[in-house]
Amino acid sequence: MDLDKYKYIVVEGVIGAGKTSLTHRLAERLNARALLELPQENPFLERFYRDATRYALPTQMFFLFQRLNQLRDLAQPDLFDARIVSDFLLDKDPIFARLTLADDELALYQQLYDHLRPQAPVPDLVIYLQARPETLMERIRKRGIAMEAAISEPYLERLCESYSRVFYDYDAAPLLIVDTEHLNPIDNDEDFALLLRRIADMRGKREFFNRGE
Repeated sequence: MDLDKYKYIVVEGVIGAGKTSLTHRLAERLNARALLELPQENPFLERFYRDATRYALPTQMFFLFQRLNQLRDLAQPDLFDARIVSDFLLDKDPIFARLTLADDELALYQQLYDHLRPQAPVPDLVIYLQARPETLMERIRKRGIAMEAAISEPYLERLCESYSRVFYDYDAAPLLIVDTEHLNPIDNDEDFALLLRRIADMRGKREFFNRGE
């Protein structure tokens, strides 16, 4: 199974989709370094979930600079030739900005994002994990992370719609869209093996993967 051409893989999806867990499993299987978002380091995030209007801008700005700094590290000599599997794509950062920021805040954010975006490397492959909002909400509740308790179903529905729009237009890198309603490559060894084979067999710029294939 030839996966050597994928030196930098990104796993993305709405909160609860399983992107971090799949990132860990892929990194272990490919003997790669896992590059992970660090939401626990954002001092504004818990306050954002309680009062989104007040804390949206500092939350968003912290994440933008945090993610960009992590991606800049990929250019370091000891990481440049290493294989990387990451659980975030900088291109998704504006999703949250558009959902949460006031118009004047969004204009400021967008100007800064457009200036910084070219500094981020382009992945060799993006894996986008999809699931229905109700499925994601059930997963969030089951894992019981305190700061996520305030996430509402309407917010999650808007988030899913925004992710779908972004990845509908995404063409910067090869994209594999995975239906996690009927596939569980995180906990199911057979599904994980199927995913690896599907990645190795990818020929097009955009492909879909579900249980019926």
